[in-house]
Amino acid sequence: MSLQFHPATGYFWIIPGRVFRRLLAWAGAAVLTGCGTRERLTFPTENPGNSQGPITDIIQPGAADTVVVEGDLVFVQGRSIDPDGIDSVYIGIQGLNQNFDPILGQGRDTVAFAVPLSTISHSGATVLVQIYAVDLLGDRGRTVSRQIHIQ
Repeated sequence: MSLQFHPATGYFWIIPGRVFRRLLAWAGAAVLTGCGTRERLTFPTENPGNSQGPITDIIQPGAADTVVVEGDLVFVQGRSIDPDGIDSVYIGIQGLNQNFDPILGQGRDTVAFAVPLSTISHSGATVLVQIYAVDLLGDRGRTVSRQIHIQ
């Protein structure tokens, strides 16, 4: 015999030993059988999202190659979009002595950016602007670029 407490009623029950052993054996068999055939809950360890990085578009300037006059302040504007959330947008500038810190996305699904480029005393220079974003899961999007020729 076994003494069992029933929490719903607050009473102790006395279960005969043979019944108790059968209940215990049945419960053990059910657990062992269920463990072998059921699907286990698992979580992916790498890139649990869509495995695609953010999509980045440069809206301004619209053309891949742009000519500007020296002295003008040029803005490169665009946005990065990812349903997994944007971690950071990275901006690389070649041809000018300018650098930009990454723009923090803070998990937003759309991050707009506007990068000012000073063209003063850079006549004849060609500037390459390259921008890409990384989502919260670490997926890097493709790099988009614009080439700006300063006259």
